[in-house]
Amino acid sequence: MTHHRAPAPYALVGDLLGRLTLPEKLGLLHQWQAAVPRLGLPPFRTGTEALHGVAWLGEATVFPQALGLASSWNPELVRAVGAAVGDEVRAKHHADPERVGLNVWAPVVNPLRDPRWGRNEEGWSEDPWLTGRLATAYAEGLRGEHPQRLRTAPTVKHFLGYNNETDRATTSSDLSPRVLHEYELPAFRAPLAAGAAVAVMASYNLVNGVPAHLSPLIADELRRWAPEELMVVGDAGAVGNIAGVQGHLPDHVDGYAAALRAGIDSFTEDDADSAPTVARLAEALDRGLITASDVDRAVRRILTVRVRLGDLDPPGDDPFAGVAPDAVGRPAHRDLAREAARQSIVLLRNDGLLPLTDRTLRVAVLGPLADAVHTDWYSGTPPYAVTAYQGLVGRLAAVTTHPGADRIALRVGGRYVGCPDSPDGGPLSLGADAAAFDVFDWGRDVVALRAVGNGRHVGADEAGLLANDRPGPGGWVVRETFRLHEGPGGTVLLHHLASGRYVAADAHGRLRADAPTPDDATRFTVDLLADGAAEAAALAADADVAVVALGNHPMVNGRETEDRVDLALPAGQEALLRAVHAANPRTVLVLTSSYPYAVGWAEAHLPAVLWSSHGGQEHGTALGDVLAGDAEPGGRLTQTWYADAAELPDLLDYDVIGADATYLYHRGDPLYPFGHGLSYTRFDYAGLRLSATEATAGEEVEVSVEVTNTGDRPGEEIVQLYTRQRRSRVKQPLRQLRDFARVSLAPGQRQVVRLRLRTAELSWWDDTRGRLVVEDATHTVLVGRSAHDVRLVGALAVRGDETADGRAAVPAPGRAR
Repeated sequence: MTHHRAPAPYALVGDLLGRLTLPEKLGLLHQWQAAVPRLGLPPFRTGTEALHGVAWLGEATVFPQALGLASSWNPELVRAVGAAVGDEVRAKHHADPERVGLNVWAPVVNPLRDPRWGRNEEGWSEDPWLTGRLATAYAEGLRGEHPQRLRTAPTVKHFLGYNNETDRATTSSDLSPRVLHEYELPAFRAPLAAGAAVAVMASYNLVNGVPAHLSPLIADELRRWAPEELMVVGDAGAVGNIAGVQGHLPDHVDGYAAALRAGIDSFTEDDADSAPTVARLAEALDRGLITASDVDRAVRRILTVRVRLGDLDPPGDDPFAGVAPDAVGRPAHRDLAREAARQSIVLLRNDGLLPLTDRTLRVAVLGPLADAVHTDWYSGTPPYAVTAYQGLVGRLAAVTTHPGADRIALRVGGRYVGCPDSPDGGPLSLGADAAAFDVFDWGRDVVALRAVGNGRHVGADEAGLLANDRPGPGGWVVRETFRLHEGPGGTVLLHHLASGRYVAADAHGRLRADAPTPDDATRFTVDLLADGAAEAAALAADADVAVVALGNHPMVNGRETEDRVDLALPAGQEALLRAVHAANPRTVLVLTSSYPYAVGWAEAHLPAVLWSSHGGQEHGTALGDVLAGDAEPGGRLTQTWYADAAELPDLLDYDVIGADATYLYHRGDPLYPFGHGLSYTRFDYAGLRLSATEATAGEEVEVSVEVTNTGDRPGEEIVQLYTRQRRSRVKQPLRQLRDFARVSLAPGQRQVVRLRLRTAELSWWDDTRGRLVVEDATHTVLVGRSAHDVRLVGALAVRGDETADGRAAVPAPGRAR
């Protein structure tokens, strides 16, 4: 198809800038931009969430979380997912152009420095290079391949140094020059320099004491990487924080003006109400805090993105007009979701129990995630969801399931807590009839109560009234979680977490979370109707194999606004796992989580452990494929799994070099290392060759290795290339990923895998010279299956830049010579 060539973006933008009035320009600086009919400008809004599917806009294909997509180590797959998501955004935009914008807020490129970060599932890897490569692929899919027009306008976030939810708007991420240039910036640079992302979102935190929305790095770094005009958007309410909770400037007019001068082009404030933003910027003009040229500069960036999206094209010129409504959830996207979920599954441990190829086996699928698929804050609404239990039904002779949750009743004296059994549920109240509730432990004594009668969760509305009318924990404020506190005489108090109030019965017997203190609360007696762990263990004892599905609920204990405090499995889940294993040693742990867990007991005692992120609508199908041996466990970890949180530095310590943090610097033995993942077959490595044994900085060296599938099954291997600099004037990483390749091999098949080692990337930031430098040094070349499972070792001598002060290089402390 031949597309009509629209006017050059900058010419059209310049024409518009010359005809817009100043008030109209100010209106374009808000997230919700009003139409300017006299110039043919339609309404526009920034910020459609598209992290792993279209979110918050009704049904859409839900792919695995970004962390799960990353564990595929497959940029082509990730790019295809991005393209599918981009098509679904376009389809929804065509149906509702004012509500569904084409500026998408994805991908998240903050390196996953600390696995306790509440938003861990939004990122890709603790390695900045791998983060950049995979995020670039996703952004390339979102933006499309048209030479002039964008399918969507991807926005990388959050700039910069953002890995904590605890006091996130008031804490400062202190970054040394080396950490800034070697660890934080590269993940942002990659998708911007490739032209894959065309916008950036600033982060809530401060960096080195300066609000990120005022960072000089926006101008000094971001804008010089991008080949086109770059739009920078504020995070929700973050510009208001500058003179608000951050107290950095005296009033909002000063704060808004400073943000505009620093390079914030679009203000995400006051939801859809642009009036406060326009008023503050207008006053800033009157005070002389900003100039008309400051406004023009930001408007030019916004209009450039809009023109590239085809916002001003005649309808017939839209190259994406053919994206039909049925693009949402189309069969090809379902197939892609299934393949992405398959490739994201990581086999952490296996002594031969898996795969379950004997179709006569009786299997018990047990645990809180056995027959449930959960979505996170940035998920869309899946059109369907396949659970782990459903994914195994029909594959094996007999499949049973149990959530492993205790079933209880609550009473006060002779009166019981009851609730309607109708599908919509209703208020909880005291009466003669007892309702049964299943208790789900999501860690740190946080529980959710599910009414057995209708399968709905108990929550409290804003007035505090308890009802069994909710699908489960969810929403920006989670109103479905409680703690059970011990009361006098063996009673318990229900503490509602969202409100901070205790549950009490009112004069009509209805339960409300409105008691301010424990003394004002109603004391409940808990009657145990069924011991969940015992019932699950009984099913396990009667089965050939037990599959225990544990993990987190992505809306509880680790999500946006809430960091984790440790790496432990919920205590109730750990107890369930041990009870099942005691009943049947042939127990497989299937972890589904947004982040790593310290599962040392499972590693030491169980024959098999699998992990995946929350896998979206095809989660169960993919698990069934892998457990039954119909597909390989194709994933590898992109984060270190530590044996204990004690190995981690303070959550707010961003100095990964000084703190020996991430796989780059960690000196201990992790539970599961970066890059780890087993296969159902075996691979041998041999014949390491380098195209040169000496190179000059800037040259590229080919590293080749022969990989053979020596097992009896087809398999997929991810061959990983690392280096370690032997001598340096500064502390260097113990190992650092440089390249990888995903290969599929039949039994007995041998393949020469070729990897690239770019010597320019063997650099470190020399603050005395203000640039990256490559030293004269020998680098150990490491090829293997993970950062710790190295199969072949070589060496490369590199002629680099002079050291900053002209001194000869000396051995780095603690490094191999």
